[in-house]
Amino acid sequence: MNFLSDNTAPAAPAIVDAIVQANNGFAPGYGDDDWTRSVERRLSEIFEREVAAFLVPTGTAANALALAQVTPPWGVVLCHADSHIATDECGAPEFFGGGLKLIGLPGEDGKVAAKTLEGALAGNGGHSPHQMIASALSITQASEVGTVYRLDEIAALCEIAHERSLAVHMDGARFANALVRLGVTPAQITWQSGVDVLSFGATKTGALAAEAVVFFDPARAAFMAERRKRAGLLLSKHRFIAAQFAAILAESRWLTLARHANVMADRLSGKLAAVGLAPVWPVEANLVFVVLPRALDARLKAAGARYYVRPSASLNLGVDQILARLVTSFATQESEIDHFVHLCKNS
Repeated sequence: MNFLSDNTAPAAPAIVDAIVQANNGFAPGYGDDDWTRSVERRLSEIFEREVAAFLVPTGTAANALALAQVTPPWGVVLCHADSHIATDECGAPEFFGGGLKLIGLPGEDGKVAAKTLEGALAGNGGHSPHQMIASALSITQASEVGTVYRLDEIAALCEIAHERSLAVHMDGARFANALVRLGVTPAQITWQSGVDVLSFGATKTGALAAEAVVFFDPARAAFMAERRKRAGLLLSKHRFIAAQFAAILAESRWLTLARHANVMADRLSGKLAAVGLAPVWPVEANLVFVVLPRALDARLKAAGARYYVRPSASLNLGVDQILARLVTSFATQESEIDHFVHLCKNS
């Protein structure tokens, strides 16, 4: 009953096999290999246009380098107040961005609304050169609470941002989960809606350590190769990241793995609701948030259940309640879910 995170799941067997296969013989380093070139071509095919892609080992690296590339050191990145870049990356965007500033915006269901963005931009500017300049918007797909931005929501945000010359970044750590939920194409959910740069996550989907920064206008990626190298995030044995991507993109494996995680989240949320524990937010990816009595929380953990307890000040919970975050993955089994719910039902 491990619902801690999709990061705690094993790597998918096909990923491990691909790494083993890539380990045969010698290959050029630093991305000058056939695996990397193949992945770059495949990403352009998936997004239905020429893209500039840069592979890195972690999501923090992808987000931080992407934002540093599209935001000057005197620039402001607007994001949701609870976004991963604002709460869980130890200042990496600011560090790699040479001093850029993150400003968190409120938003229900983990998402920034168009009106909220308009209001934030209305109060920015007019105090040059003393005030930092709004330069980018970052949205998370799927969000930190497991909700998903629809195409019209993305398009509306991008239109507002572009009217003020802001670049739009999408943190896609769970990009595949959002994509299969919406049933749209990768092009539709990104550049066709106005997104400029994507942090394309593969690790949470089933890779070992593989993320990509994808620029939908290659001109925006000028000197990104040097930025990645200077940050110490260009692996010399680059083929082992590329091999992971090649395997997860092959045969639409990334979508199949994400779809399973979503189906397991649906099963978990539905069964919990049936025993009186309805999710706090809509379950649209592979995250389920539920309020549990502290006594039940203790019994579940004593029985071997693993999950994170999240801050819950905005929910006004009682002293005898906690907010549990339950995350499913490609490796989650129905039996785990059924046992967990059985314990809840008979508590």
